[in-house]
Amino acid sequence: MFGEVLKELRSEVGISQENLAYESELDRSFISMMERGLRIPTISTLFQISKGLKTTPSEIMKRIEERYKG
Repeated sequence: MFGEVLKELRSEVGISQENLAYESELDRSFISMMERGLRIPTISTLFQISKGLKTTPSEIMKRIEERYKG
């Protein structure tokens, strides 16, 4: 679920995994693993990702919540 939302948001922003990794100060392979559902981010990682996506952690969580409700 998180991975799908992450990939969706990244696509909307129009950046590659590599650019998101750079902006988030994370490894590109970690971004890839999260998108494939192989890793779940910690709260601090969620904040880093939101910085890279130029959004807020709450916006990311809101999208995930909407998926669960749907």
